[in-house]
Amino acid sequence: MDNDSIYREYGVPVVINAAGTKTRIGGSRIREEALEAMERAGDAFVRLSDLQARASERIAEVTGAEAGYVTSGAASGLMLGTAACIAGDDLGTMARLPHTAETPEVVMPRTHRTEYDHAIRAAGATIVDVGTNDPHLGTGARETEPWEIEDAITDATVAVGYIAKSYTKPALSTVTEIAHDHDVPVIVDAAAELPPVDNFERFTAAGADLVAFSGGKAIRGPQTTGILAGRQDLIRSVAAQQLDTHAAEAVWEPPTELLDPDHLGGVPRQGIGRPMKVGKEELIGLLAALDAFIEEDHDARTAEWRERSESIAAALEPLAGVHTEIAAAEKVSVAPEVHVHIDAAVAQTDATSLVGALRREEPRVFVGADSLPSSFTINPMCLRDEEADYVVERLRAHLGENTD
Repeated sequence: MDNDSIYREYGVPVVINAAGTKTRIGGSRIREEALEAMERAGDAFVRLSDLQARASERIAEVTGAEAGYVTSGAASGLMLGTAACIAGDDLGTMARLPHTAETPEVVMPRTHRTEYDHAIRAAGATIVDVGTNDPHLGTGARETEPWEIEDAITDATVAVGYIAKSYTKPALSTVTEIAHDHDVPVIVDAAAELPPVDNFERFTAAGADLVAFSGGKAIRGPQTTGILAGRQDLIRSVAAQQLDTHAAEAVWEPPTELLDPDHLGGVPRQGIGRPMKVGKEELIGLLAALDAFIEEDHDARTAEWRERSESIAAALEPLAGVHTEIAAAEKVSVAPEVHVHIDAAVAQTDATSLVGALRREEPRVFVGADSLPSSFTINPMCLRDEEADYVVERLRAHLGENTD
């Protein structure tokens, strides 16, 4: 497999990606349209503020938001968005972040907390979580009552954080209504919530003030890109804190639709977002990928993924100690995944040992490990047909050819 891979030329093991659009193994396959656009972009120069201004217009068209910005990933969007909520147009606060005179707070339902909220804390905010895990105890209680969010909002609150998943509660529209009653913006992490394309507008329509999407997952743009869509005033603050502003004031004339020098009252210092720069090639690549993603036949793509998942499940189901099921795409992922359950008492191995052994092979085979120790998942999104066949071959080799 992949004998011509450039990674082998550098002595790095190749991965067969049956885990989905995971950043740790390279995200997704970048679109040909994006690669071609990036090659052309690399042969010329452009003022990045001009390019970000055009990107802002395009993102606004797609999402229904007032403005947009291309970030260096969805997590970068969360950090930049939080910085915008903290600093607004205040140049002094921008210059001091992540340090502030008083600690700004971001309220989040406890069940929305993830490792990625480190991006929010990196901007200088403290997360105040509310709610309980009582639903898992079978008491009938809800995870977070709306009043708990409202009760946690104080003068120190700069935003409410929200993770967009089918199972997260309360409803986003409920959260935005509460937050807006207190003039507090809502930041939504929707990194992997595409497709469907309708999700571009869904969160803005529900009242979100900033929404972060990944550019390197289903959009299949450069892995180091993301989209931040939202209120124009907040996007302007993001631009002021991320763009290269090392310029003499007399000749600093950024596009006013993205930055307003008169409103800012001076040239910002290099902001907290400056280490998260996005190059002209990545910007163009993301825009090209975004256009292609919008035009894609997503029903046909989903049908292709389902057919691949069904073929994989059918090949594994007869093996002794193996049971498969296909999860509906809308439940946990944008693609219908194969859940492979291993009965270690019957099969030749257990799920954890099998997943580990696959990752140590050459090429490495990565399956989804979130449901260990009793099962793992196979995601069809990043697999070509021949790669899917190879994954089945390797699984059968580890599990044996014995059938029930």
